[in-house]
Amino acid sequence: MKKKIIIWIVAGILIFLLAALVLFDLNKEDSKNQELTKVTVAEVTHSIFYAPQYVAIEKGFFEEVGIDIELILTSGADKTTAAVLSEDADIGFCGSEGTIYVYQGGEKDYLKTFAQLTQKDGSFLVSRKKIDNFTLDDLKGKEILGGRAGGMPEMTLEYALKENGIDPKKDLKINTSIDFASMGGAFISGEGDFVTLFEPNALELEKEGYGYVVASLGELGGIVPYTSYSAKKSYIEQNKELIENFSKAIQKGLDYVHNHTDKEVAKAIINQFPDTSLEDIEKVIKRYRGINAWPKTTEFKEDSFNHLQDIMLDYKAIDKKVSYNELIYHG
Repeated sequence: MKKKIIIWIVAGILIFLLAALVLFDLNKEDSKNQELTKVTVAEVTHSIFYAPQYVAIEKGFFEEVGIDIELILTSGADKTTAAVLSEDADIGFCGSEGTIYVYQGGEKDYLKTFAQLTQKDGSFLVSRKKIDNFTLDDLKGKEILGGRAGGMPEMTLEYALKENGIDPKKDLKINTSIDFASMGGAFISGEGDFVTLFEPNALELEKEGYGYVVASLGELGGIVPYTSYSAKKSYIEQNKELIENFSKAIQKGLDYVHNHTDKEVAKAIINQFPDTSLEDIEKVIKRYRGINAWPKTTEFKEDSFNHLQDIMLDYKAIDKKVSYNELIYHG
């Protein structure tokens, strides 16, 4: 009888210790979650082009600096900036032209850019027919689905055409009537002879036999602060430490991409693209690395900002430049 009592006492102690351990772990997890600051980021599209960002998410670089990221999709830079201005998002992630439009529109609490993620146009030109030894002259007399008028893909395309002696108004037709998110579907349904697409959409069209990638707009357009992070002036002023930590996490994402193989990067971000195979993600990473799509640092440089505005001036999207120091937050 005495032996049974001892067994029951020992069992009770073990159950108590186990329950205490579980509660400790739960409290520790709750404490960890409470320490994280939730930040909503509106991204212009969900693309492998933004691999360093997804590396930072999947590898826990944001959590290391106390940030819990929520991504929301806002197709088109105009929708992204609108989400930030309306405070549906804390930070906008899109083409840097969006901040210029907002500023020149007279917004008092305008957006300032604080970090850069890509330095080339990330879209590829897809042809309906296979073309060996493609040149831009092959576009003459054709129709291109180019994206939103005044958006970076379309402006970069026109800039590249002019640089190569082709008049985008007279020598071909650029269709800007189709919504950014609908361009691939429109092309599949028979619209246009060419379309500009981000990855993995361009590769998917190739695999399905709907088209052939013939050129990179990134290579044609040169170095430009293509995709960057911005927030309202007031938000930055009230959250300087958070903005600094956010930039640190993105920098670690950039470092990872530059210091790891295509396959290692693909494995790191595969959860972000469940409908794309590891092999295809690896191919796309290689394709973007090949055009030097990602800068070494998040620093938003003045010369590339001026190049962006040269493209916008040439397009007549703006009639004068904005001061670099006016729209860039240096920390």
